[in-house]
Amino acid sequence: MHQSYSFNDVALLVTHYNRSNSLQRLLDSFKNEGIEFGEIIVSDDCSSQQHIAILGELQEKYQFRLVPASVNRGLGNNINKGQEAVKLPYTLYVQEDFVAKPGAGKHLDNALRYIKEDAELDMVRFYAYFKYPFLQPFKDGFSTMIFSPYPWYLGYRKFYYYSDHPHLRRSSFFSKFGKYAEGLNSDVTEYKMMLSFLQKKGKALFYDNFQDVFEQLNSASEPSTVKRNSLRQSNSMLIMPVKHVFRYVKFHFNYNFRSY
Repeated sequence: MHQSYSFNDVALLVTHYNRSNSLQRLLDSFKNEGIEFGEIIVSDDCSSQQHIAILGELQEKYQFRLVPASVNRGLGNNINKGQEAVKLPYTLYVQEDFVAKPGAGKHLDNALRYIKEDAELDMVRFYAYFKYPFLQPFKDGFSTMIFSPYPWYLGYRKFYYYSDHPHLRRSSFFSKFGKYAEGLNSDVTEYKMMLSFLQKKGKALFYDNFQDVFEQLNSASEPSTVKRNSLRQSNSMLIMPVKHVFRYVKFHFNYNFRSY
């Protein structure tokens, strides 16, 4: 039997677009792990009527607040309007294609305690596609993320300090880092927030076993709605080195050293 966790001062913010079955799977996973939140906000980006109907059914079951949209405005707008609807001091942001894994409650509980104890801590990250390259062990399986713009901290991956992947943050996030850029590709929106987080000297923790808290699931019936350039995603032995150098130079060019 799972230990129950009631996070009364945490809002679960979920961004959603045309993947109501995935949303149900996410909400069910929290319930199965005995995890409850002070409020649940589902920010929808003008899904089809088929999915809106299912959202209505889920709303009755989970009592979440639905923040709708009359037109599709992209991920940036969807996160912005969802975050603005949050009334509690802390926000767990999760996109609808994730599920909570066994033991997630304990890690969330630790993360909330850390962010309450450290007024300078802005975010605790739970998921990534790769391990952040510069980490200093903290405790309970978490590490402090270390960023430096200087070239001896080698590699473009050091710039991926912020991520749209599941993370706990203060609900006052916008007052320090600004809102998400709207009307842009989701990758560009994330990139701009990443730069803002670095330039404003954000502080974050990273869970070392970063795929043990949440799992990303994309089914054939509800595949990812993000479309990416095939060349950018290529792992070709010829293309990869060029990509690494390009990203490293690009990030250094865009990053304002004077802010560090």
